[in-house]
Amino acid sequence: MPNGIVIIDKPQGWTSMDVCAKLRGILHEKRVGHAGTLDPMATGVLPVFVGQATKAVSFAEGGQKVYEAVLQLGLVTDTQDTTGETLEERAVTVTEDEVRAALGRFLGEIEQIPPMYSAIKVNGQKLYDLARQGREVARKPRKITIFDLALTQNLGNGQYALRVVCSKGTYIRTLCHDLGQALGCGGCMAALHRTEASNFRIDEAVTLEDVAREGEALLRPTDSLFRQYPAYTIPSAEQERKCLCGNSLRAKLPDGLYRVYGRDGAFLALSEAKDGTLTSKRNFFSV
Repeated sequence: MPNGIVIIDKPQGWTSMDVCAKLRGILHEKRVGHAGTLDPMATGVLPVFVGQATKAVSFAEGGQKVYEAVLQLGLVTDTQDTTGETLEERAVTVTEDEVRAALGRFLGEIEQIPPMYSAIKVNGQKLYDLARQGREVARKPRKITIFDLALTQNLGNGQYALRVVCSKGTYIRTLCHDLGQALGCGGCMAALHRTEASNFRIDEAVTLEDVAREGEALLRPTDSLFRQYPAYTIPSAEQERKCLCGNSLRAKLPDGLYRVYGRDGAFLALSEAKDGTLTSKRNFFSV
């Protein structure tokens, strides 16, 4: 049975769930899930988890993400990107320096109102379902963090290339919309490419065609998600039995998270050491 993580360079026009469905067919495995949804128009890093690795999805959804986006000034749409219906068009008279100055207002922890075209639920209904019915409801602002926001190129015709480093839950479409509002001319997102997510980079990504051709060979081990944490190998058969039964272990380790391995090198768990006790946060062995 296939188990592991594959970093897909998501093609434009596909939903994240489309990618998972395609991989279920290629790998003949029902347990397939992704971390960090990308809009259909977006491309780039989409971590996909297969088999036992699906237990790790919740650990992959946090952390910072890096995007390359194109801001289109002078255009306001219902979806906050260029795929939507035009609500307003305005002349763009702002300068590149004014755009650069506006970026600074969005750095750090800010509040962002999620777009109507999103999968967030309000009273049990997804916002995009309500939006398609022509309904708009109040959305509570959410705290997000923009760690870095840079203008990388003036593309002309009111378009600017941006590089965004942000927290989980950030809508780049909404950031573009809000930038346009701050500049007084309106704006939306014209393109989006994710270059990093869950500590995986675009140069590690493969295409769906690659997976169709090479199959399970492109799956990376589940513990690659946790490569930032030190490894700990259980030293005895008795302690390994305790681990496999879900019990905590005594271990003289500095406090923190660890990748825990059996004596045969098999990845068993992500565990937390505290006050000399090692407790599993998630087991990855088969029972």
